[in-house]
Amino acid sequence: MPDLTDQDSSTPPAPTRRALIGWGGAGLALGAAAAGGAVAVARTGHDTDPAGAAAGAAVAFHGTHQAGIATPVQDRLHFAAFDVTTTDRAEFVRLLKDWTEAARRMTAGRTVGEGAYGGLPEAPPDDTGEALGLKPSRLTLTVGFGPSLFTKFQLAGERPEALVDLPRFAGDNLDAARSGGDLCVQACADDPQVAVHAIRNLARIGMGKVVIRWSQLGFGKTSSTTPEAQTPRNLMGFKDGTRNIAGTETDRLEKFVWVGEKDGPAWMAGGSYLVARRIRMHIETWDRTSLQEQEDVFGRDKGEGAPVGRAKERDEPFLKAMKPDAHVRLAHPDSNHGATILRRGYSFTDGTDGLGRLDAGLFFLAYQRDVRTGFIPVQRNLATDALNEYIQHVGSAVFAIPPGVRDADDWWGRTLFSKEA
Repeated sequence: MPDLTDQDSSTPPAPTRRALIGWGGAGLALGAAAAGGAVAVARTGHDTDPAGAAAGAAVAFHGTHQAGIATPVQDRLHFAAFDVTTTDRAEFVRLLKDWTEAARRMTAGRTVGEGAYGGLPEAPPDDTGEALGLKPSRLTLTVGFGPSLFTKFQLAGERPEALVDLPRFAGDNLDAARSGGDLCVQACADDPQVAVHAIRNLARIGMGKVVIRWSQLGFGKTSSTTPEAQTPRNLMGFKDGTRNIAGTETDRLEKFVWVGEKDGPAWMAGGSYLVARRIRMHIETWDRTSLQEQEDVFGRDKGEGAPVGRAKERDEPFLKAMKPDAHVRLAHPDSNHGATILRRGYSFTDGTDGLGRLDAGLFFLAYQRDVRTGFIPVQRNLATDALNEYIQHVGSAVFAIPPGVRDADDWWGRTLFSKEA
């Protein structure tokens, strides 16, 4: 997806118009050209072509599904969970429309609104400007709705049955300040400044209506949706999730990721469900563990990433050759009655914890058709995982990801919020 390029070449509107219509006012006033974006091309689905991974390229914003799920995984992440502060449904819908318009422009490599300069000197610019001159960097913006949003806007009847409150899992030590949220925005890009710029501008547009509850920066993608590429390594030095669903595997995406028309509710058709987990790694303990034990814990060799007894990382694993508590063995679909998720995880490091230990680990993102048949059974099966000695889940959230924005007249959440109040 995109990042932000230089200012638009069009002449800025008169100051009086800008003073009356802006991000802080009644809505957006953008030309027809802004709706499509100069770089992005609208498609029926979403960009899953590995050729679209070219440096600096833009990813199509419009599609049946939101981009940033099956899209080739970018290098950087800025994830933000928001609490909604407005109780006015119409005001919130206006925000979703404003966010959608801003996302169209940013993912096409354009500035927000009337740009970062050239407008009325007495007014703050519409765009914060730190991404001026940068390439689109394959920016994708993916929006989701948390369970609490349905209560806040009296939409309990529209809350999907699959959007369940996650149970407490063995070993959880969740921080409420890093969990939950009424809605989320996942910004992925190959340039960290592009991803941060996107979240920053959406938060600015939402001032007075939403506030960031928590956020997470990520680097070094730990999963891939492009199987022709090598699987990235996590901070423990291992490859994990080598059997991840590929963005080109339309049959597996339909079976395990996208919500079907018969799954219900109707507004979620074409969407998905996201589980986000902040997983702290006990780096210092792991670094003092023998190589043999490390490989036994994962069920892979550290060099190639091949399963026990195999030669290549994507060789079909022989689960019985692994120890009963090996991570690969317990997480594999064959050990979970076929349960399968699409992973888009990132490494993170947030300094130290005050005791000289790195606050680092994996920000785990899992997309699935139904949380009850995806993440929950897999995570329960990992209760005896040998890896649990070296990790701890400290943050958690679950979101319903609505379908994609179909065209220039569509907006995030329309299928839900266009219903009668």
